[in-house]
Amino acid sequence: MMDNTGIRKGSSEENMGKRSKLEIYYGVLEAIKRGMRKPTQIMYETFLSWNTLNEALELLISNGFIKKEERNDSKRRYFITDKGQEALSYYIKSIEDLIQV
Repeated sequence: MMDNTGIRKGSSEENMGKRSKLEIYYGVLEAIKRGMRKPTQIMYETFLSWNTLNEALELLISNGFIKKEERNDSKRRYFITDKGQEALSYYIKSIEDLIQV
């Protein structure tokens, strides 16, 4: 099931089906934007495996869409950058425009 932004929502991974890499990346961005900061929170929110999540996080970091902060207790936190916010807004607007066609 998709919401009006084109990002799939559901109560289980079974409802997610096969997603493109683009859908995965934007799902991760959306989760971080909504306040999911810890890797496990993002993983459960997006219904991704640990390996898939880490691959997505590394790609998003290397391209400047998110930043990672390491805390003194060695816990990681992720934050969306301005570039990530712009990309997410563009993606949502594109989906909304397609729905109106």
